[in-house]
This record gives sequence, structure tokens and C-alpha cells, in this order.
Amino acid sequence: MKTRVLAALPLAAALFCAAVLPGCGPFWVDPYITVKESQLNWIKISYYRYDRKPVRRMIVYLNGAGHVEIRKGTSELVSNDFAKNNADENWSGIKTQRFNVDPKHINDIFQNLVNYGVLDAEKHFKGSGKKEEKRFIGVRANISNLSYAEPDNIFESDPDLAEQLMDVIREFDNPAW
Repeated sequence: MKTRVLAALPLAAALFCAAVLPGCGPFWVDPYITVKESQLNWIKISYYRYDRKPVRRMIVYLNGAGHVEIRKGTSELVSNDFAKNNADENWSGIKTQRFNVDPKHINDIFQNLVNYGVLDAEKHFKGSGKKEEKRFIGVRANISNLSYAEPDNIFESDPDLAEQLMDVIREFDNPAW
């Protein structure tokens, strides 16, 4: 009887930690959720094209308050705020746009991406077997306290999600407002 109690203790401790301690969540959380409007929700889409030299980079950052920031160009500063190579000839090749849109619209974008599996870590890392892409798209997100941050090329692992992410980029890059 004593060994059964001792064997169940680690499971009880794990469940307690998952339920009580901040930052710890149960491992069975469903990544397909209904997104509620929150200023704490955000998504960052990184898009690179390797078919030309120098490499073209673009970052699209959206948050739940409706703030949108787009950085694009050939500079390392597009994707790395801490880049140090200021002697690089492409150092000044960066353009930044910032604007605000309706938070309800941003929430709809978040919900669409969640429906396509942006938070579903089990969908990723399953390469399609396609040859190496000349472009890269990656995503980092925190939506309703569920996070996703992996350096996976979504063009190779999940082409449907990659197309949805490209639609978001197209919507905010050079908008016709």
C-alpha cells in the first residue's frame, strides 16, 4: 500500500504544479481555441527570400491592441534588433511602417491563424519532403496565453498555414487604404 502512494506522488505533484503555479500549464491544452480580444495577444511573422542577393527580409508584428509594425529590407536590423555589423553595405537597408487598425480585425486574423494551427506544435516539424525552399516563413505567437516560437520553415512543414501567413503579410504590406 505504501508503494502505491509513493508511486502516485509524482503525478499528483505534477498536476498540482500545472494547476497552481503561474507559467505552468497542463500539457493537454487544446491549441484550437476561441481567441478573446486582449492587448496581450501578439504574433510576429518572419519572411525571408533567398533567391536574390542580398537576402530580402520582412517582419510583420501584430498585437491585440491593433498596433501593426512592418520592417523590411536587406539589413540585418530587420530581423535582429541587436545586429552589430554596422560596416555591412546593407546596414541602412531597412524601412519601418507603423500604424493602427481596428483591434477586432486583428482578433479575426488571430482566430483565423489559430484555426489553421498556428499554436499546434504537433503539426510542425513534419517536413513535407519538398526540396529546399528559396524562401522562409516563420512565426512566433502568444495568443490567449498559449505560445508558439519555433524556427521551423512553415513553407516546408505546413503549406496551408504558410499561405495564410502570406495572406497576412500581403494585407499589411503596402495596403491600399
